Amino acid sequence: MAATEAPRTVEWNGKKVPVYPMQTFDFSRILSHEPAELERLVRCCQDEGYFYIDLRGIDGRRFLDDQQETLKLMHRFFESPLEAKNQYGLVAPHLGYEPIGSRTGVLENTKDGYEMIKVSRDEIQKDSPHIPDVIKNSPDMKVLENAIAGSNIITKAILAALSTGCGLEGAARFENTHRNDRPSTSTLAMMHYIPSDPSKDSNIGHQKHTDISSLTLLFSEEWGMQVRPPGAREFGFVEPRPGTAVVNVGDSLRFASGHTMQSCIHRVVPFDYSQHRYSIAYFLRAENDVMFTDPEGRYISAGQWHDEKFFAFTNPPELQALAPSSMILGGMVEEDEPIAVAKEQAVEAY
Repeated sequence: MAATEAPRTVEWNGKKVPVYPMQTFDFSRILSHEPAELERLVRCCQDEGYFYIDLRGIDGRRFLDDQQETLKLMHRFFESPLEAKNQYGLVAPHLGYEPIGSRTGVLENTKDGYEMIKVSRDEIQKDSPHIPDVIKNSPDMKVLENAIAGSNIITKAILAALSTGCGLEGAARFENTHRNDRPSTSTLAMMHYIPSDPSKDSNIGHQKHTDISSLTLLFSEEWGMQVRPPGAREFGFVEPRPGTAVVNVGDSLRFASGHTMQSCIHRVVPFDYSQHRYSIAYFLRAENDVMFTDPEGRYISAGQWHDEKFFAFTNPPELQALAPSSMILGGMVEEDEPIAVAKEQAVEAY
């Protein structure tokens, strides 16, 4: 089902909001590099930039088990005292703890409504990684290792499938700029969104953006993620589906594809105002020294793009406005909204 089909709607914040349809790909068929499936995958990334990956087959079930174990760890971690969670603070943009309100929120004059702990793939392989003691025990470290390794396997398999589908060979294949033994900012981000009411609270959701990554693998069992497909005039919800994860193209893969793939514009809003929302995102990123051309025409490294965009994220809106216009949205262009929607967004600007 293509994202251009007429979507169904749900009630949110006093109005009807679309639930955008998304294509689904079976992980086992991606592993097999079935030609018709690879052609469909490439076309989806070029036209839409996001899809479901179905992990319910024999090749994907273990990753669903990893997700459930990671959720248990997250509940223990986020229920811990702030001083325990913030033991090291934010060690680097891709490593450490960020408390609620560290970034701009989804609505005007708000801060974000989530806390997050990030554990990078490079860091967890160190003898003494910077991970808070509350989850730095042997069972929890094994959970984190499994989650990172499994997510890396899934995203690398998709990346290899895209290389084959695009007819890339040898050093030109996408995975050759994502080698496991080279430094990168690939990381597992575990997020806890607090209950919030857009009409009265000051910590709301996650502002609109595209991801810095090449591919993002997202697990979440609760509603809240919204996307704005290419050509769409408004944000709409992504429906959580059991046994699947959401995959979206990020900036680095868009750049590596010669800007032919779509980097997914998305945000997070409180769907059920009384609900805690938990999400697990693995960001597969290119090696730090990989070079590409950004939307401003700069020849820039993946590491530099990551750092610049991260600090743009954490800046207040007035400073974000000083960054290149393509920074937050990775060069993606939003269609103009109809007048009625624009009036609503004047209240909900971000």
